[in-house]
Amino acid sequence: MTDQSGDNVLPEGALDRLKGTVTGDHRGIFTSDLSVNEFLLVREAGFEPVALVMGSCIYHVGIQYGKWSQNQEMDVLSQAMYSAREAAMSRMRQEAADVKADGIVGVRLEVKLLPWDTNLLEFIAIGTAIVHSSGSQAFKGPNGQPFTSDLSGQDFWTLLQSGHRPLEMVMGSCVYHIAHQGTMRSLGNIGKNTEIAIFSQALYSARELAMDRMQKEAMSVNAEGVTGVVVHEKNYNWDSHVIEFFAIGTAVVPINDESISPELAKPQVVLSVNG
Repeated sequence: MTDQSGDNVLPEGALDRLKGTVTGDHRGIFTSDLSVNEFLLVREAGFEPVALVMGSCIYHVGIQYGKWSQNQEMDVLSQAMYSAREAAMSRMRQEAADVKADGIVGVRLEVKLLPWDTNLLEFIAIGTAIVHSSGSQAFKGPNGQPFTSDLSGQDFWTLLQSGHRPLEMVMGSCVYHIAHQGTMRSLGNIGKNTEIAIFSQALYSARELAMDRMQKEAMSVNAEGVTGVVVHEKNYNWDSHVIEFFAIGTAVVPINDESISPELAKPQVVLSVNG
């Protein structure tokens, strides 16, 4: 993903903060939002946390109107939501590159409404930059940039044990206008068990568009597959019939470098003792 804004200069405060982290021969401190369990398993996988990295983008979302009785994608809004997240991700990745990280785990993408303007949204990307203790560059993402992943520390360790590695956090967005149902048709449904086909088709189509775009992102970086896929649905102060469907997951590839390939772990049976 690339920063569509064309401006990827980090603020001075970020540069000062990153100077105090562990980078190469510099002995600073690490920062991380990993839990204790995640910290343990990331180190067990051969990596060390370097810095908590983040990117932010405040975006003015344009206006688009949908036809009252028609299902349709709001392509202006879809592009806005995608471009803003992409800009935040790119700035987070730049912070990771500045501390010479191999990748970022536990990435969270958050969207915040800003109180002073209903057309402004802040998009935030945050995660923990890590580096392989051997100095190997084999874990880098596309174009030699740090990989990105929303996998937890536990899932990251498990993925490596399966013989795969994270490549890129991929996503797809679709903002969709769901048609209104006419008054007579609504009255005709009173007291009946019946599918509202126009609503079913709208939600089905919107999810599929978001999933398809995420899948195409993964294909563009030559991934083998996408793990941990989640589809979120939310309305951001738009009309009540306008919803964003957002698909996100981690694109993965097999580990082909024998020098870093772990011995594949055998699945273990775990029995719950809670009832």
